[in-house]
Amino acid sequence: MYKELINEVPDFPTEGVSFKDISPLLKSDHFNKAIEDLGKSFGDLSDVDYFIGVDSRGFIFASALSVMFNKGLVLIRKKGKLPPPVVSESYSLEYGKDSLEISPGTGNVILIDDVLATGGTLRAAISLCEKAGYIVKDSGVLIDLSFLHGDEIKTKSLITYE
Repeated sequence: MYKELINEVPDFPTEGVSFKDISPLLKSDHFNKAIEDLGKSFGDLSDVDYFIGVDSRGFIFASALSVMFNKGLVLIRKKGKLPPPVVSESYSLEYGKDSLEISPGTGNVILIDDVLATGGTLRAAISLCEKAGYIVKDSGVLIDLSFLHGDEIKTKSLITYE
């Protein structure tokens, strides 16, 4: 049901990439159901303190999950966007390096992003959460591009492209 609400934009942002545009889902009356279904995919949430959203589209889903399931929200931001103190994690991209930051804390968390592609951001975010003092109980994304990472990475998702 949800896959029909994702527009594929060929050759965007660069040639050879098929961009998954989530805007139609966000604008639809299915968005609320998508949040509910993603949240339910984690099972019992009684020991979860926070949903953690990854900059920037992960914020959409993590904030909606935190409201729907009455949990706190923590943000992972790109370097330099959070006030100190912060914990940082650098990671490699196909075209260079990047860094993520989070405020230190404690508690059980579920990490949320919009898309899982090669897994670099998700691995860095998990490591960052653990360095900052959080216990990562699970992770989830709206879209899993499993053909880019294979079976190496496990996460919950509503939409899978194999």
